[in-house]
Amino acid sequence: MLNYHKTWRLINSGAYSASYNMALDEAIAISVRKNDSPPTLRLYSWDKQSVTLGCFQKLGDINIEYCRNRGIPIVRRPTGGRAILHKNELTYSFSVRTDNEIFSKGLLDSYKKISLAFNLAFRKIGVLAESKKVRERGEVLTRSPLCFQSSSFGEILIGNKKIVGSAQKRWPDGLLQQGSIPYVIKESEVANIFRLRPSQGKKEMIGLKDVVSDFSDERFRAAIRISFEETFNIEFISGLPSQDEEVHAMKLECEKYQVFQWNLRL
Repeated sequence: MLNYHKTWRLINSGAYSASYNMALDEAIAISVRKNDSPPTLRLYSWDKQSVTLGCFQKLGDINIEYCRNRGIPIVRRPTGGRAILHKNELTYSFSVRTDNEIFSKGLLDSYKKISLAFNLAFRKIGVLAESKKVRERGEVLTRSPLCFQSSSFGEILIGNKKIVGSAQKRWPDGLLQQGSIPYVIKESEVANIFRLRPSQGKKEMIGLKDVVSDFSDERFRAAIRISFEETFNIEFISGLPSQDEEVHAMKLECEKYQVFQWNLRL
C-alpha cells in the first residue's frame, strides 16, 4: 500500500465541460477524504468558455442574459470565492485530508503552503510572483463580483496584479482547493459578463502570456509538478481518476452541476 503522506497523485486532465470539471473535483475530494485515494493535484482545462460562481455568490453578480445568448455555461463551484471566466488558462484542484500533518493547521496556513508551491513554479518559468500577506476584509473583498478584481491572504500576485484566483471548501476531515491561472485575459468578454468598464479588467488582472514571451503550457505543468514535490517533500505518481471517482462524478454532474436549483440559486 502506498504511503499517502509521501506519495501523492497527479492527474493531468484534458479539456472538459464546466459541469463535469466541478463534478470530478468534488468526486476526487470525497474519495481522498475517505482515504480511498491519495492526496491529489488535478490540472485541467475547459472545452468551451465558461463561468463559475462561488458557492455562496449572488446570481445577480453576472450578466446571465449575455451568457445565455452566447452559449456560455454558468456553473456554481463547490468552493467559495467569486466568479471566474474560464477558457485560455490552467485550472487546478487539490484535495487532501486534514489529518495530513502538513495541512492540519487551518485555512490560512493551507492557503499559504499551497501558494509557496505555485510561487516556486512561477520562478521556474522565469516569473517573479509573491503571495499577499494581508488578509482583506469587508468592502475590499465584496466590491466586485469578479474573483480577479481583488486579492486576499495567500493569493498570488505579479506586480500587484492577481495571477491565481483560488478558493477552498473545507470539511472536518479534508479540504478541496480550486484555482484558476489565466494565460490570456479577454478584456471585452470580462467587461460584458461582469458589467465592468472595458479598461477595468486589464488594470487588475494579468495573464501568464503577458509576462512570458515563450510561454509553454507543457513546461508550466511540469514546473508545477516539480515545485509541489520540492515544497512538500513528496513524490507524485501520474494517474487517472479511479472508476469509482468517475462514476461518482457522472452522478454529481447529472444530479447537481447540471441542475438549475444548484447553479442558479441565490
